[in-house]
Amino acid sequence: MSLFNIMKIASTGMGAESVRLNSTASNIANANSVSSSYEDTYKARHPVFAAALQEANADMTKGTGVKVLGVVESNKPLQVEYAPGNPLADENGYIYKPNVNIVEEMADMLSASKGYETNVQIADTTKRIFRRVLQLGQGQ
Repeated sequence: MSLFNIMKIASTGMGAESVRLNSTASNIANANSVSSSYEDTYKARHPVFAAALQEANADMTKGTGVKVLGVVESNKPLQVEYAPGNPLADENGYIYKPNVNIVEEMADMLSASKGYETNVQIADTTKRIFRRVLQLGQGQ
């Protein structure tokens, strides 16, 4: 495997983890919002990743990067709370809260952060190897 391929794979990993961190941050930021209707309530968002399998199967000596296929809304039910005193309550006295679980989001954020950090370390190590190879070419 070429060192350039390693850099490409690490960069796709960093891009994917960046999308994951952004969606997690959005979920946490909107976790305590309320709405007066089911349709207007924020729904948790999660990225969908896939390996570039066709590229990997075409040449087994190359690694496989990550593709972000998109970001989907969670299909978990929203939290419905009876709060007739709330100014956002509907005509039946209910407010709607997002389907965001803060504990899950924090765990996902830590995992994404570690994944990003690992890809940065891979790219950094590859860069050091490039330098050593160049130094060998200079006779040092």
